[in-house]
Amino acid sequence: MHEIIQPEGWAKPIGYSNGISARGRIVQVGGQIGWDEQCEFHSDDFVDQVRQTLTNIVTVLAAADAKPEHLIQMTWYFTDRDAYRSRMREVGEVYRAIIGRHFPPMAAVQVVALMEDRAKVEIQALAVVPD
Repeated sequence: MHEIIQPEGWAKPIGYSNGISARGRIVQVGGQIGWDEQCEFHSDDFVDQVRQTLTNIVTVLAAADAKPEHLIQMTWYFTDRDAYRSRMREVGEVYRAIIGRHFPPMAAVQVVALMEDRAKVEIQALAVVPD
């Protein structure tokens, strides 16, 4: 399957990987936000939006016959770094419940705003389905 890359002597990252190696069919998941399949928000809570965003990613992956364990990269954009940091434990619980214990390389970036006014988080993902 995929090979996690951990350079010798580096501290083990928590909640992500430093690198990953994979071969197969690429599935690019466009930026997903915390609304449902009808483009409606059900909550303005940060963790609720993370839950919906991750659910949307898994739904897109499933439509391409891919699974969360095929993810090789995720980029998180959020509008409030403090909301992310202060609720990191809850975010981790939601992540593990939806994605599992698979932690691909990730980047997390605070942005001034997202395209949808109510969106608090957007996540773009890349997966590779083994041949």
